[in-house]
Amino acid sequence: MRPLSSLERRLLRGVGRLFAPGGRGGALLVLIYHRVLPAPDPLLMDEPDAQTFAAHMDLVREVCHVLPLAEGIERLQRGSLPPRAVCITFDDGYANNCDIAAPILAARKLPATVFVATGFIGGGRMFNDTVIESVRCAGERLDLTDLELGTYTLTDAPARRGAIDAILRALKHLPQEVREARTRAIAERTGCGKPDGLMMSEAQIKRLPQFGIDLGAHTVTHPILTRLEAPAARREILESKAGLEAILRAPVTTFAYPNGRPQRDYDRSHVEIVRDAGFKGAVSAAWGAAGCKMDPYQIPRMLPWDASGFRFGLRLLRTYREPRAATV
Repeated sequence: MRPLSSLERRLLRGVGRLFAPGGRGGALLVLIYHRVLPAPDPLLMDEPDAQTFAAHMDLVREVCHVLPLAEGIERLQRGSLPPRAVCITFDDGYANNCDIAAPILAARKLPATVFVATGFIGGGRMFNDTVIESVRCAGERLDLTDLELGTYTLTDAPARRGAIDAILRALKHLPQEVREARTRAIAERTGCGKPDGLMMSEAQIKRLPQFGIDLGAHTVTHPILTRLEAPAARREILESKAGLEAILRAPVTTFAYPNGRPQRDYDRSHVEIVRDAGFKGAVSAAWGAAGCKMDPYQIPRMLPWDASGFRFGLRLLRTYREPRAATV
């Protein structure tokens, strides 16, 4: 992504003044990332590498006013947002959030929040990553018909990406114990070992505040909350908060719903658990900006993806015109 020209910069700032004036009529835009890779990965095309992420952050710094998430939510409620207010967030707790993203953010003095699924700290791995790594190291044919997951010919990177997408779609909303059993079977079949250091360690979590990065809770095992009984969902939410607070020895005030689609992945009961747990705000994966009437426990987010800097900037600014109300 090339730097903005002076003309593009002026155009974006003009659009920004029109679309996101701040104050009581303002909106809060929250960006969602997961990993920042050391180099492009043909099996992780949706994840930016360090160079792309740095370009994103340069553009965001030029066009927007970046706030810590907790401050952004508080000022949204007070009606005191600056123009073009934006927050930067990461989900899941990948080690590269500390090793790659954090130095990029710190060099630009940009705050962010990393939401950590505590059950994977220090050597764990999420089911989707097991699938990705299994398909990466599989041979040219992968037969999973006995697992009700199909058969795949893996002759090139696009074929492997297609297989990953299909397998993840089939697994994602299965009961958690079934999903985990089938994921283990895929790993055993392909001989895929657990990648070292994929998720953050406790030491890395403790290091993040030194970069100006806050920590938020993201459950323990990253389940689909609507697939759990109420006591299990409550444990996932409360124990993730308690676990992070024990590591940080500081309050954890923000939460991200796993997967995060309203109604399908979480519902009103989970919003109430989060509120009662003492969090000050929570984010979903509903698309859009948070308008002044937004429930602070259902702040929407957007996923950046444009390759062109100017289009990336326009998408950011256009999303301010898509404020959402409470969703569940």
